[in-house]
Amino acid sequence: MEITPLLNLDLCSPLIYAKTTNLPSEIHENEEFLLIYELNPLQSRSIEPEKASLLGQLLFIGRKYTSGELLAHDTNAEKAVLPSGNYLFLQCRANAALGREEWLDMVIEQQKDGLWERKKLESKLYVRFLFEDGQFVTQVYRPVLF
Repeated sequence: MEITPLLNLDLCSPLIYAKTTNLPSEIHENEEFLLIYELNPLQSRSIEPEKASLLGQLLFIGRKYTSGELLAHDTNAEKAVLPSGNYLFLQCRANAALGREEWLDMVIEQQKDGLWERKKLESKLYVRFLFEDGQFVTQVYRPVLF
């Protein structure tokens, strides 16, 4: 398992996902998913957040389709966007996508580091799962306020 150092990422183009009912228990090579969470406002500003209380409501589960696949699906499906903008970014490459407890540990470390650097973080979290360069990648994004 390889975790990148915390990065300040300027996402130049938005990533668009179509709503799906659930995240599969296993993610395959050609799939990409996005989870969007509202974080507990109090916990999302704490340098020592309580793991059990950090995540708030799950706002969206999305699957990314290639342009050809999208044509075959309902184009009226609800969509969500990982907007372009500035983020604290952290990712892990491994033999499988990380489970909830593992990526939540990453989120907590990301928050601690961000607050230590005096970043103002939004109370929203994006978790992205994809397959890239022969490995499964789990990415966490926290929008930075200016």
